[in-house]
Amino acid sequence: MKCFALTGISPDVIQELHKGRPRTLELQSTHNVITLAGLGPGTAIFMTSVEMEDLDPGDSGIITEIIAISITMKRMVEFTQGYHFEERERMSARIKVRCVGSSIVKSVTHESILQPIMVEVVKSACYHAG
Repeated sequence: MKCFALTGISPDVIQELHKGRPRTLELQSTHNVITLAGLGPGTAIFMTSVEMEDLDPGDSGIITEIIAISITMKRMVEFTQGYHFEERERMSARIKVRCVGSSIVKSVTHESILQPIMVEVVKSACYHAG
């Protein structure tokens, strides 16, 4: 199964999702927001605690299904000395997902930091000691 990947997700979040209840997450990592851009409800996504640059075949995670998604831009103004201020924008994605099952990465396709990470995964019924 080929799907997009979200990386660097907290192991606690993955464990909570693995219990089966849908959860809403807010993601601010640029590569994860880029991966989610253009996706909609019903899309399957692979989630792992492994960082983007370390993702390799054999890494484990979970497959989730998007229930709801919203990508927003937040504008923040920081005042510095005197009359000077800096305006910054931060893009974030809020997704509600539910766990479909555990999986292991078979192959990784990642062309650049501005492109989504695509993985081919194998759905696993259980883990085996190696």
